Amino acid sequence: MSKVPSLIEELAKPIVEELNLELVDVEFVKEGRNWFLRVYVDTPEGGIDIEQCAQVSERLSLLLDENDPITQNYYLEVSSPGAERPLKKDADFEKAIGKFIYVKTYEPVKDMKEFQGYLTSYDEHTLVIEVRIKTRKITVTVEQEKIALARLAIDF
Repeated sequence: MSKVPSLIEELAKPIVEELNLELVDVEFVKEGRNWFLRVYVDTPEGGIDIEQCAQVSERLSLLLDENDPITQNYYLEVSSPGAERPLKKDADFEKAIGKFIYVKTYEPVKDMKEFQGYLTSYDEHTLVIEVRIKTRKITVTVEQEKIALARLAIDF
């Protein structure tokens, strides 16, 4: 099952690129008794409409029927990644510099495993986040391999 997202990425990428969209993420998850293939797409500028999702869904569905890479029954969902889109690729982190993000780590960094703050810099090995703790701001450097989850967040 772990190979399914990468197989689907290979099928979806040409479709998404032809429509001038960005492939953000692919998930293949079981929820209850059902399997879901979720494909998240966006525009390079951010913001996608239902018509664009429908175009990707229709074209990808035809390809999936032809290639049949998934043996069990599943539901195909094509949607926007939303305001709290995941940050996975280098390009995602680079675009997120200056934005408010949420990061969860596998192990504690500065005695914490969860951070919300502004991404001030990024390179392929580390993130630097300015985090507010009560009335003070601290700078936290997180190594890429320690990141369990990273996504954009909404600052209230």
